[in-house]
Formats: sequence, C-alpha cells, structure tokens
Amino acid sequence: MHRNGRREKTENYEKYYRMAYSYVFCEQDAMDIVQEGAYRAILKSDLLKQPEYLDTWICKIVINEALRFLKKNKLASVDMESLPEQGQEDQVEDIDLQRALDKLDEQERAIVVLRYFEEEKIETIGQIMNLNVSTVKSKLYRAMDKLKKYMEAGGVNYGRLEKGV
Repeated sequence: MHRNGRREKTENYEKYYRMAYSYVFCEQDAMDIVQEGAYRAILKSDLLKQPEYLDTWICKIVINEALRFLKKNKLASVDMESLPEQGQEDQVEDIDLQRALDKLDEQERAIVVLRYFEEEKIETIGQIMNLNVSTVKSKLYRAMDKLKKYMEAGGVNYGRLEKGV
C-alpha cells in the first residue's frame, strides 16, 4: 500500500507538472509553478471542505499559479535562431504548440489542457473550472475550432486570417 501511495503521488506530481508546462513550456518554470502551487495548497488546506476533490482543487491551484506566473513574467516569444541543434525538432514542436495554445483565452486553454493533455472528463473539468458541463463542451468546441483554423492557416498566417486580411 505504501508503494501505491508513492506511485500515486508521483503520477499526480507529473500531472501537475505537465499542466504547468503546457502554459510556460519551460521545465524549470513548470517545476517552480508546481512547487508554489503545492505551497499554496498546504497553506489553504483547511479551506478544502470535501477531501475527495483534493486532486481537482490542486489542479485549479496549479492552473491559477501558471496564469499568475504568465501575467507576472509576460513571457517573450522564443527566438527560433537561439534553439540548439540537438533535439531541435522537439523544441520546434513545443514552440508550435505554445503558439497555437497562446491563441486561446485562459479558460479555453485550461479546458484543452485538462481534456487532451490530462485526459480529464468533461464533468471533472467543470468542477475544476467552476463551469457547468454544457459550458465546458461549448468552450472546448470553440477552442478546438480556433486551434484547427490556426493549424490550417500554417500558424504564422493565422493573424491575417483572424483579421480577415
């Protein structure tokens, strides 16, 4: 039982890390976000009224922490010339994904991350985001439509498409 608990904690940490990483696309920043989120969760643990929703509650804290980090740091876009040679394809894919996700508003981005990166159920996403199921579904549909249009336009040209140019 002790090992299962440790495995569950590790899986949860990895889940929170992936969520944070999907916002900042930087390993160290994602680890800092998770650490700060864990700290805030511990400080406010007495506010959690239903322990069965602990994971949902921590997800929300990590998302809020990632958004706080982005607002505080106003991350600059990555210069393609500065990418190292080795492993460049993975980093380019990360940059493409980051740019696509940046086209979404904060709620849409969180919903997409939770649904497709963390494979959460629509109902769970609704609990995390304080939204009803139909709102989650419609926001997810709109977000996926934006991502599809962005990718079909070749990414960079999306701004022109969006403005009707």
